[in-house]
Amino acid sequence: MLSLIVFLPAAVAAALLCVPAGVPRRVFVAAWIATGLADIGLLVAVWVGLPAPPAFGFEEKLPWIPTAGISYHVGVDGLSVPLLMLTAVLFTTCAVFALRETRRVKAYVALFLALQTVCLGVFVALDLILFFLFFDLSIVFMYFLIAGWGHGERGRAAALKFFLYTFLGSLALLLGFILLFLAAEPHTFDVPELVAANPLAGGGLYAGLALLAIGVGLAVKTPTVPFHTWLPPAHTEAPATGSAILAGVLLKLGTYGFVRIAMPVLPSSWRQYALVVVVVGVVSVVYGALVALAQSNLKRMIAYTSVNHMGYVLLGIGAAGLVAGTDEQARQLATTGAVTQMVSHGLITGALFLLTGVLYDRGRTYDMAEYSGLAPRTPRFATLFAVAAFASLGLPGFSGFIAEFQIFTGSLSSAPVATAVAVTGILVTAGLFLLALQRLFLGPLRVPDAPGTPHPFPDLRAGEAAAIIPLLVLATVIGVAPRFLLDVIEPAALTVNQLVSR
Repeated sequence: MLSLIVFLPAAVAAALLCVPAGVPRRVFVAAWIATGLADIGLLVAVWVGLPAPPAFGFEEKLPWIPTAGISYHVGVDGLSVPLLMLTAVLFTTCAVFALRETRRVKAYVALFLALQTVCLGVFVALDLILFFLFFDLSIVFMYFLIAGWGHGERGRAAALKFFLYTFLGSLALLLGFILLFLAAEPHTFDVPELVAANPLAGGGLYAGLALLAIGVGLAVKTPTVPFHTWLPPAHTEAPATGSAILAGVLLKLGTYGFVRIAMPVLPSSWRQYALVVVVVGVVSVVYGALVALAQSNLKRMIAYTSVNHMGYVLLGIGAAGLVAGTDEQARQLATTGAVTQMVSHGLITGALFLLTGVLYDRGRTYDMAEYSGLAPRTPRFATLFAVAAFASLGLPGFSGFIAEFQIFTGSLSSAPVATAVAVTGILVTAGLFLLALQRLFLGPLRVPDAPGTPHPFPDLRAGEAAAIIPLLVLATVIGVAPRFLLDVIEPAALTVNQLVSR
């Protein structure tokens, strides 16, 4: 089942490459949409059939390179299934949005389908080398999407910076995996075996170096301060669908790696350096919000809010490692909130980036100073942007509130000062989104290259709305009735925390 879910998009991509390019472009996009819907249907079955922790569901394990302790080992639990579903949903909505794409559609769809496979692969991998393989290939496919469908020469420069930064991080990650392999007896890259053996239970310098290498590799991908500098140019120059996937899915490959690998495999080192993780998370929260507030480029502003929101995830998982003086329920709440935040951020920020794509399509610029008074002209666009903005700042009734409330409640007892500082990030985020709404939608009408004159600036089209509305509906459903999601995440979060505190 899992192999079918993971490799179905790649198989469809390979089949589409054999189709003549002269075929109507919508055939390629329709195949992508159908593949996404098929994956969503299969993941619903996986969600329903998920076993209780600590067991992994739908496991598949085959020898791959047995002499090196490497196997094709996949499986899912309550940490991975929500992120798998997020990936399938976000890629499918991006496929719907791509119905308007006209540039080299065959290659565009094939690259996105390949990227979908490797993203799904990361969330099911239970072998470190398999994890690394999928993790690294995501960099390659995203590089070609930014370079090929970004904004000209700037897009190619941003793609190169993205590739070099994240590839360097992946090398650090590989070094950490090799250190774990050498510490285990017998040598293995299998994650459940490493968790059971706990080869670096005594901590020390070697374990600290392993955690540092893994932490740096994952922090670059997340990204956290100071490893975030590749993110704003990559987002700004990428196509709208590329930005949505980059923020909604690829950033989660880093945060998921912390929860799946760093915390359970290196529990003593995670406890020892948890305060460092908390501090890095809080710095990312505050720095991301303040720098976003200073932006005049809408897409760059949203990119910096991703640094802010991923900081909340680090605060939650870092607080879960501060075992002393905390109770198990608080740590479980912090970890659950961190995973919920991954899902919430993917839905909301994915919608925001698709909306920026709509704005750029009309005005050919992201500069907020070029627009004003759009609400009467584009009421549907204004409404959806306002909903997404309020959802992103954590307003009650949306998934962001559920996630951040759990993170703050779970972190307060173990890191009260850090949590209090992080709360200010919500205030700054509220200010920056309200300012953006005021600049874009209120006041006299102004659009680029048309001072004081009527200019074609159509409202949201049906295909664009069909891609964006489902993401905001899901964010609202989680905000109003989160039990269906929390019932899956909470038991798995409890298992991770028990492994950290052993």
